[in-house]
Amino acid sequence: MLILRSFLIVISVAIVPLRAQNFALRGYTSELAEVIALADREGNPTPEPSSSTATRDSRDRVFYPGDTERPKPLMRKLVINILLDQKEIWTSPFHMHAGDAPWWIGFGGATAALIATDHRTSTLLENGKGQVSWGNNISKIGASYTLVPVAAGFYAFGVFSEDPKAREVGVLGTEAMVDSLIVSSVLKPIAGRNRPNSVQHSGSFFDGGASFPSGHAIESWALASVISYEYGHTKVVPIIACALAGVVSVARFGAQQHYASDIVAGGAMGWFIGRYVWKTHQDHAIHPHEGLKAHFMPQFQPSTRTYALGWNLRNDSIPLL
Repeated sequence: MLILRSFLIVISVAIVPLRAQNFALRGYTSELAEVIALADREGNPTPEPSSSTATRDSRDRVFYPGDTERPKPLMRKLVINILLDQKEIWTSPFHMHAGDAPWWIGFGGATAALIATDHRTSTLLENGKGQVSWGNNISKIGASYTLVPVAAGFYAFGVFSEDPKAREVGVLGTEAMVDSLIVSSVLKPIAGRNRPNSVQHSGSFFDGGASFPSGHAIESWALASVISYEYGHTKVVPIIACALAGVVSVARFGAQQHYASDIVAGGAMGWFIGRYVWKTHQDHAIHPHEGLKAHFMPQFQPSTRTYALGWNLRNDSIPLL
């Protein structure tokens, strides 16, 4: 019964970022292609959205350099977007599609299986004082006071070097981490799971603990997700970002701060939240091919007996992975 209740908690949130992927960026059609083409012709990499595009999509999904270099509009956009993200996150279970079911059932089932074996896997390591100390020190890489300066560093570098991709990582990385922090802050008191190093009833749910999900894992993997998608055209950057997030996850396990299920659940939630934020709010002027497909259509003009081949760019849907 305890595992079943834990499973229900997991799947109720697991579907959030998965379902949210389908919401992002719908409504962008050939008008977006025209905006991008106009920007290329004028040499402006970040055009302001047209009125028709703004009408189609009321969410402010794009951070332009002229806005993000000024504190007031930047903070306003971040607050509005985070509020909209949270609305989408917590209401997504009520708008679930059948195509999402395999993902959240699989994720929930895997987490439930880990919960059932947590006490056994938590004793696989020596769990001596040296190991615990090492784990606590290494896991500081994934603490908020470390990750926030990293995101700020990306943003500052992007502003001073006029690098829109680095600036986007700073903005969207911060947004993803705040979204993840809110989710974990809500789930921790609901699950109430005791940590492995708890003196009494270690691993018990609904006992006032704060082990599930791992806050370090959800935040570090959220930032790693944004960085990986932003620099997906390279091989080294995503590997480094995911490797560091993985080190943080392993360190939290070695420090006896979390069970394996806490870390896996937190890491998966963080990854999909980061992916959702990036897919939803990315600047298409610097990612012109993201989500856009070319559609060709033959054309015939009877009056002049001429033939032509027309084409446009359209965003059909965002794939889950």
